[in-house]
Order: sequence, then C-alpha cells, then structure tokens
Amino acid sequence: MGFRLLFFVVFLFVIELYAFQAFKTIVKDKWFLVAYGALSFAVLIYIVYGFFSFDRSVGQTHQTMFLMGLMLVIYVPKIVLAIVLLGEDIFRVGASVVNYCMYNSPRSEIMPDRRRFISQLGLGLAAIPFLSLLYGVTIGKYNYKVIKQRIFFPDLPDAFDGFKITQISDVHSGSFDNPDKINYAIDLINEQDSDMILFTGDIVNTHANEMHPWIETFKRIKKHEYGKYSVLGNHDYGEYVTWSNEADKVQNFKEIKDLYGQIDFKLMLNEHTLIEKGNDKIALVGVENWGNNFKKAGDLNKASEGLGEKDFKILMSHDPSHWDFEVKEHTKNFHLTFSGHTHGMQFGIEIPGYFKWSLAQYVYAQWAGLYEHLGRYVYVNRGFGFHAYPGRVGIMPEITVIELKKGDKVT
Repeated sequence: MGFRLLFFVVFLFVIELYAFQAFKTIVKDKWFLVAYGALSFAVLIYIVYGFFSFDRSVGQTHQTMFLMGLMLVIYVPKIVLAIVLLGEDIFRVGASVVNYCMYNSPRSEIMPDRRRFISQLGLGLAAIPFLSLLYGVTIGKYNYKVIKQRIFFPDLPDAFDGFKITQISDVHSGSFDNPDKINYAIDLINEQDSDMILFTGDIVNTHANEMHPWIETFKRIKKHEYGKYSVLGNHDYGEYVTWSNEADKVQNFKEIKDLYGQIDFKLMLNEHTLIEKGNDKIALVGVENWGNNFKKAGDLNKASEGLGEKDFKILMSHDPSHWDFEVKEHTKNFHLTFSGHTHGMQFGIEIPGYFKWSLAQYVYAQWAGLYEHLGRYVYVNRGFGFHAYPGRVGIMPEITVIELKKGDKVT
C-alpha cells in the first residue's frame, strides 16, 4: 500500500513538471508562472493528503467525491498534455543523438529546444477532457434522459401487448446534493405513465442513513397499476467499508432492505411473483446481487422454482454479468432481464442508434442499452445516480421505458 501511494505521488509530480514546462514555453510572465506553480502545488498537496487520510470505516462522502472530481478534472487533462510533451521529448532525444553522432554539433546545440507549437497543441488537446469533466460535475450528473425501447416477443401473452415498464437503477442516494434536480427526475418518472416500475438495486453507496433525506422524495413515485418492485445491488450489502463489528454491518443491511419498503417498492429476494392482466399472466423474478467479480447472493433456481420453460418471464438482476454467465442460456428461458450496475463508467461517447463507447465495454460484455442472444434480451440501465466521480460525461443518467410487444420483429 505504501509503495502504491509513493508511486501515485511521484506520478502526479512528474505530470506537474510536464504541465509546468508547457506553460513556461508559452507564457513568459514570471508572476503568472509563480502563481500557477503555487496553485498546482497546493492542489497536489490537498489531493495527496485526501488520499492518505481516507477513512475506510466511513467510506465515500461528499468530500471524497469532491476530491475525486477535482483530481480527474485537473490531472486527466495534464496527463494528455504530458503525453504530447513526452512524444516531443522522444523526438528531441532522437534528434540530439543524430546531432551528436552525425553532425558533431556543439554540446549547447545537441538538444533542440521545446517548440511553442507543440505546447500549444498539447494545451489545446488537454482542454477537451478538462471542459468535458468540468461539464460532467456541474451539469452532466443531473442531465436525465428518458430512453424508450420497444421489444417484440412472439410468445408474449396477448393481454400484455403494449405493456409498459419503467426501470430505474443505481440511485446511490448518498451522492446526491441537489433536491430540485432529484425532484425533477421523479417528475420524469411519473410522466411516463407506465404499467409497472422496476428498481434494480443500489439505493445507497454504503450506509442506510444516506437515503433518509430522500425517502419522501422517492415516495412521490406514483403507484403503478401492476406494482413497484426492486432487487438489491452490490452496494446494498455494505461491503465497501471497514465495520467496527459484524453486528453493525448486519443491522445496516437490515435497514437498507427496509428502505425499499419505505419508498413503497416490494423488495424481491430470490423469489418471483405472477403479474396478471385479463386472462393472462407473466412471471416477474427478482434475485439478489450476482456479479462475476462481486457478491454472488443471487439464486436463480430458487427464485424461479415452480416456473416452466414456456412461462413468460421477466428477471431483475442488478449485475449484467449474471445474464452473460448464467441467465442467457438457462434452460428456463428468461425472456427479458433488467440490469444496471455499470453506470457506463459515467464517461464515454454515445450517439444514439449509431455509436457508443466507454471503458465499461472492456469490463462488461453488456454495459449499456439492449442486448440479445437467441431471442433472449437484457437491458442495462445506465444508472440514475453517480458514484466515486461526481459527474457524467457522454453517458447520462437514465430513466428507461420498455414497451413489450407481441410479434416477431427483433426490436
């Protein structure tokens, strides 16, 4: 741990040196450079101190999220700048070798000077992530999008043709800091006028009391004719902090499970219920968290006990890796799975219908939107809230509306 922190400090210091060289190449005002250097040093000390003083027994707080946001806003652009200048240094070293070996240049002329143009180019490129990340923490994190998707199933019971389901996921209430924006999002949820609403886990970051200021806000989600259902996410188990004793952890978990009931959602713990409409019915199955690299408390067989292969089934499972590893080829044929968890890493590029990219895709085969395998589907919600980085760039907070249609069309 000590070595990693030392490496982290040295890495940031090297990045700062490169950034200072870029400004020094362009700006000749001595006092500007002094002020820039002093401010950069102060920010570096603050960030290093924040990481050294992180309290594992408390976990993420608004202060630690501010720290993470500050570090990304400041140092991601400087890393881009450093890469550009490092490329120039490789060229300069190569040129110095050529000058020394082939042209016998005087020692003072061996190493070419930094070029103003390269520093300007580096600063220009660095401005892109700087402005993007700044947008993410000021506007993007509450820039809610309603994403609607129509999915066709040849064996959908007739009465459910046109049945609408709203999904929210990954609320992470401990990260919220703007009641007006959250109330606006609740209004958006209510405006969808769906038949049923599903909440696929992560109501908090760690502690049950994070949700207490927001209970009345989320109780504003109106009653849906066919119910309000939820499952647990990986953060709901309180496993990302150091507890003073096991009893406190168990009590916190109990209180987190109670939170879902307090906002009028039925929490499903490895179980299923039948949703009846007219003379038809579908099965709604809810499992606890099951993740390839996370807690595996979900029990798909227990949750679907008594259901047959031909029963139309909708599954709630927080982590989409569950669908990839267990669900998509399960003999009981789960028609549609609702997941979340990935947040799309809260950073990426997305042009709806044409292109999407995020670092999340290198970790999860299914990370945002709709995926299909042999007529079975998973929808991965991009998340309602945010965690760690207090912002969103490109991958916006999402309220999903899925309409079930009877037919052979794929989507």
